[in-house]
Amino acid sequence: MATIHTDDPAVIAVVHSDKLDEKASQSHESFPPDIVDAHEGLTFPTEEERVTLRRVADSLPWNAYLIAFVELAERFSFYGSQVVFTNFIQQGLPPGSHTGAGGADGQSGALGLGQQTATGLNTFYQFWCYVTPLFGAWIADTRWGRFNTVCVAVAVALLGHIILIVSALPGVIDEKGALGAFIVGMIITGLGTGLFKANISPLIAEQYKRDKLFVVTTKRGEKVLVDPSLTVSRMYMYFYFFINIGAVIGQISMTYAEKYVGFWLAYTLPTIIFLFCPFILFYGRHRYARTPPTGSVFSTALRLWKYAARGRWSINPIRTWRNLRSDDFWENAKPSRINGKDRPIWMNFDDQWVDEVRRGFKACAVFCWFPIYWLTYNQINSNLLSQAATMSTHGLPNDVLSNLDPIALIIFIPVCDLLIYPALRRAKVNFSALKKITGGFFMGAMSMVWAAVLQHYIYKTNPCHYSAATCTDADGNNLVSPLNVWIQSGSYVLIAFSEIFASITGLEYAFTKAPKNMRSLVMAVFLFTSALASALGEAFVALSTDPLLVWNYGVMGVLAGVAGVLFWFSVRRLDRDEDKLNNLDEGHVQSTEKA
Repeated sequence: MATIHTDDPAVIAVVHSDKLDEKASQSHESFPPDIVDAHEGLTFPTEEERVTLRRVADSLPWNAYLIAFVELAERFSFYGSQVVFTNFIQQGLPPGSHTGAGGADGQSGALGLGQQTATGLNTFYQFWCYVTPLFGAWIADTRWGRFNTVCVAVAVALLGHIILIVSALPGVIDEKGALGAFIVGMIITGLGTGLFKANISPLIAEQYKRDKLFVVTTKRGEKVLVDPSLTVSRMYMYFYFFINIGAVIGQISMTYAEKYVGFWLAYTLPTIIFLFCPFILFYGRHRYARTPPTGSVFSTALRLWKYAARGRWSINPIRTWRNLRSDDFWENAKPSRINGKDRPIWMNFDDQWVDEVRRGFKACAVFCWFPIYWLTYNQINSNLLSQAATMSTHGLPNDVLSNLDPIALIIFIPVCDLLIYPALRRAKVNFSALKKITGGFFMGAMSMVWAAVLQHYIYKTNPCHYSAATCTDADGNNLVSPLNVWIQSGSYVLIAFSEIFASITGLEYAFTKAPKNMRSLVMAVFLFTSALASALGEAFVALSTDPLLVWNYGVMGVLAGVAGVLFWFSVRRLDRDEDKLNNLDEGHVQSTEKA
């Protein structure tokens, strides 16, 4: 018998092998050979049990934690470096400093290019880090596989971190070459990050092999339904938990390294932690479940869509839209519906793969709304850092407050997983993935409203009022608002909740809705929405300066709120099919390329 951890710590679910004979009578499902082992000995639910039984998550495989630790080290290095970018770019070198350290009462800085340039370069970096996953996904799915691509990504990012160190060394930081070295370091680090991010998320979820609902009986005698989608959701919640442990340690320690020692140390320590990644990957190389590359199926998916769209075009755009969204759009493109002599030579897949591609296209349509959400999230590493510098920090580095976001995530992720989500399931409240994402939009909007109101009072209380960012006395010392910087905490906590609902669920949605041989690609499409947000954010850079910052936060809040409403109206029908989409049979494609 097998032991399963459920969402109730007091419950142990046991699967009895003598129920194997019930499987045939209770379910008409059949499984391909590659997943028989993962489901052997399990009891599958009847239709009545699917509807009535309480659903729980399965236990997580231990090798997933090894991958999560790699992500922790990578995120320590990424966020630990990035958190000091704004000060490095915006603020000038403190008088007499050759490291950029501001000390207890000074403001750390290096290049002195101002807030708009800092926001622009940070936005470019975000864009670059989230557009490169498209290349990482393609090379992993078609040539190298996810694990090998992650290993290459680590080597590339390591080179980028070394160049960042060079840009901040005494003797370089106070010369014009510092900016060039810094930008090269950003570009190379961003490339490595993109290759990494497209593949580490699918790699960790692939460590869990079950993808079908099954029934277990708990120690208390209750029959429950173990739901793989809930297990993947749990896995991504703790994956995000590890991300934010790395982020909070990296960000807090590096802000103090920057303030009291210099930027060279703030770039060196993340590089040292990053060196754990190759050793952990090497240790687990024979322990990870790995999906080999299958050759390019993206072009096949596009051909399939084009084939399904035949005869559905019209000079009337409304009619075309309705035709492309009709219920039979994909059905008529299934191989079983096409006579052998009329079937295109490239149609080397089964009907189930068509269903998976349909599901993947619907997921990508869901992701089209995410750029508006990311606009609000991106404020925490740019404008909110600058806002903190105009408030009374009482000796704290202005960029330390951004750590309230990962700290809140570390606290509230287990709360949601162990208390809130199980309580909702027991109360028969279906807080589905799409409902969570909708909630994430509204939380992001509320965060921006908080920031806008706070910015209004900063202008009201600052000695220079609407020139708060550049306010100095006769001796050149910064003058700030008397408002305590901790008032900012509301924005960060609300953003953290929005991430739990929108960002984590987006990772889950990308993995569970993608065809197995396109998981990196669909994940990259999800990540690419952040790149689009960064590009879109460039249009708002003009608002990232005094006296327009209230408008900046207000516009972001309104956009996120309106997008949340429109998002729900666009996906409410899809939400009703969530369970059906999560339990599709796996499709297969006959590869025509060498793996």
